[in-house]
Amino acid sequence: MNAEEFLKQITPQLKTDWPEFDAQLLLAHVMGHPRTWLLAHLDAPLPPPQLEQAQKAFAQLQAGVPLPYIIGHREFFGLDFEITKDVLIPRPETELLLEKAIAWLKASPERRTVADIGTGSGIIAVTLAMHVPDVHILATDISHAALKVAKHNAEKFHVHHNIDFLQYDLLPQHVDPLPTEQHFDLICANLPYIPTETLHKLPIFGNEPTLALDGGADGLDLYRRLLKLAPNWLAPNGKILLEIEATQGPKALSLAYDSFEDTTLLMHQDLAGHDRILDITLHED
Repeated sequence: MNAEEFLKQITPQLKTDWPEFDAQLLLAHVMGHPRTWLLAHLDAPLPPPQLEQAQKAFAQLQAGVPLPYIIGHREFFGLDFEITKDVLIPRPETELLLEKAIAWLKASPERRTVADIGTGSGIIAVTLAMHVPDVHILATDISHAALKVAKHNAEKFHVHHNIDFLQYDLLPQHVDPLPTEQHFDLICANLPYIPTETLHKLPIFGNEPTLALDGGADGLDLYRRLLKLAPNWLAPNGKILLEIEATQGPKALSLAYDSFEDTTLLMHQDLAGHDRILDITLHED
């Protein structure tokens, strides 16, 4: 059996959103080549050991295991991040947060201290360090396993010298001695924001780490906690960028308004027109 024959056999059985693309990507991974190579070599034979490996991989995909967990990586913001079952799979929506963060840092060359709260696989911290080479980032996560993945990605892209990875539940209650400055010019966070009841009804429940998804009763539990801590950590005229769930816009704005006295609040919409990034700028007294 060659690659084309295998794809024709397996693709109709897949129930994913993009069965043809996913089938090609997974088979290319098994064969040890990029998808573009596979498309140019559809007549390539599949030896019995490789065929068996492909069948096992497709069985996982059919059973609901997300493709990035099977192949071990995911493209985000033009970078290929390594992914394990210990971290959330990067979503395109988070790229909007990176666009806003990079633009702000580049327009403010004197501001170079950043906190990435709930770093997960490290996509925010690593991408910022790749695009703003003199940035100094503290990346925190409650999960030790997630921090291992993030550190590995930072080393992969040679930006580990720009990032300090520390295991915290958000941020310390008090300003302890840290490798970074005691105040951050920019705080970024893509925290768990799916309401618990909603999460239990979604296909991702049980397939991605609940710790990285469950935002409590209304999806804002962790953001309430972060916004209580943030005033002690944010530099004057600093900025906070938070990714939120699409229906949380009004509640998130109200929460931010109650948390700070003198701020400018903005809500940025994603490509689908949904509220996605809460933008908070703290003004100096």
